[in-house]
Amino acid sequence: MPINITMPALSPTMEEGNLSKWLVKEGDKVKSGDVIAEIETDKATMEVEAVDEGTVAKLVVAAGTEGVKVNALIAVLAADGEDVSAAASSAGSAAPAPKADGAAAPKAEAAPAPAQSTPAAAPAPAAATASVSSDGSRTLSSPLARRLAKEAGIDLSAVAGTGPHGRVVKSDIEAAVAGGGAKAAAAPVSAAAPQAAAPAPAAAAPKGASEEAVLKLFEPGSYELVPHDGMRKTIARRLVESKQTIPHFYVSVDCELDALLALRAQLNDAAPRKDNAPAYKLSVNDMVIKAMALALRDVPDANVSWTDSNMVKHKHADVGVAVSIPGGLITPIIRKAEEKTLSTISNEMRDLGKRAKDRKLKPEEYQGGTSSVSNMGMMGVKNFAAVVNPPHATILAVGAGEQRVVVKKGEMAIATVMSVTLSTDHRCVDGALGAELLQAFKGYIENPMGMLV
Repeated sequence: MPINITMPALSPTMEEGNLSKWLVKEGDKVKSGDVIAEIETDKATMEVEAVDEGTVAKLVVAAGTEGVKVNALIAVLAADGEDVSAAASSAGSAAPAPKADGAAAPKAEAAPAPAQSTPAAAPAPAAATASVSSDGSRTLSSPLARRLAKEAGIDLSAVAGTGPHGRVVKSDIEAAVAGGGAKAAAAPVSAAAPQAAAPAPAAAAPKGASEEAVLKLFEPGSYELVPHDGMRKTIARRLVESKQTIPHFYVSVDCELDALLALRAQLNDAAPRKDNAPAYKLSVNDMVIKAMALALRDVPDANVSWTDSNMVKHKHADVGVAVSIPGGLITPIIRKAEEKTLSTISNEMRDLGKRAKDRKLKPEEYQGGTSSVSNMGMMGVKNFAAVVNPPHATILAVGAGEQRVVVKKGEMAIATVMSVTLSTDHRCVDGALGAELLQAFKGYIENPMGMLV
């Protein structure tokens, strides 16, 4: 029985992807865990691993094809002992046609690195589907596992999966058979059930003036049309979702930076050297991340996410940091930032930032988080208000540090001052709570030794 490989959902919001490169060819033998393809999503280029073993009978979708829908058939494997040509003929004409809107192939700067130099991403649900058991529940399983379970009369819902995301794989069925596993009490499971990894329904794409109406305002030949890529579409959709569903509230405060800048210089001067280079080099942004994490720890009622049924109170401060990349931005996350040293945060951020620009982040490195920081101070921006990134309830917009005249003890003085604005989801972080969080943040910025103890 041929084994279908479909376009995996590599993130909860993924609806389609670009098949950048095949790392196998027709006739190759593969086994579970082999990297077979590279998929470009809206945020990253990721490697896809085979779930089952067999021979590549047909590559249904050509390398370089854009806009391949999640769950669409992309390749067919012939199981051991199966006729490869017969398996290939079963693929039919299921291949999605490349986009005809003139969209270019994946950009050169986002092209994946050679497979041997790129670490495999989190295991992808390449050919897994959700099988329906007798009680109507769904069990994520590979095609080979379903076939073996059917032949052995094993009820898949009674088998504990050890594959990625709890998926039932070949070894689980073999173990169940060896142990006299539970026999199916109803009709065989369906191999045509939809993928459990399919993304949840996303907010509708933002609607504006029609393209025809907009173009009428400009002279022919005075413009060119640049198709939206997946990242830009996702950013647009999420911004509209955020502004339509989250009641934003804004709180601003000025922070003096002189003590922080002095401590930063001391710490960088004291950095041990490794391979003739300092072991770390702290930036103001690294210290902002740490201060935000400690503030969220100190004001736990602000370290939350809103759902219609419950307030989600987080046990750690996982701080996302907005990083600008070609075509948009991405928010890699420093996990448990309140527990990490400044040098650790600095080195992690440098690594995440580099891989973000290369579009090599794994989904778990940019999804989730409990709050975010957006720093435009390095671009000379004095102050701004950022849009909350759900499921976060807060985001801190950081402006540039600049010398200003301040009043101290009734006298004028010069200080380096940074303006920050906290945007909150007013459903769960109201004005008073937001102000408390900002005061805690300001305390760590102006008394930075507190971040070292």
